[in-house]
Amino acid sequence: MEIGAVIQTVGEVVDVMGVVAIVLGITYSMVDAGVRGLRRQRPIYTRFRRVLGRAILLGLELLVAADIIKTVAVTPTLQSVTVLAIIVLIRTFLSWALQLEVTGRWPWQKPTDDETTEPVERTA
Repeated sequence: MEIGAVIQTVGEVVDVMGVVAIVLGITYSMVDAGVRGLRRQRPIYTRFRRVLGRAILLGLELLVAADIIKTVAVTPTLQSVTVLAIIVLIRTFLSWALQLEVTGRWPWQKPTDDETTEPVERTA
């Protein structure tokens, strides 16, 4: 097998992993919200958004990595590198927006003392 084909296959596997991470994250966050709702554990919505946002962020990171790997696998042309740059820019913007939604701060901002530990959620 040629090295280009191996790299292309690795890129496709990472692509699938990104999609699987998003699908599993959606499934987990929905099941978790349902169980928390049945048990009357709060907060439901904010936890749902946080868990879902983290899954989407992970999936986007894997999809960007797959795009980079697959672009390297073929002979890079100006057109393919330009398309990759646009895809990375769009996904990076989405990642930053999701990061802001999930944590309430930009990725380059340091976490406050309150954010360094997981919040304790009350069950009553």
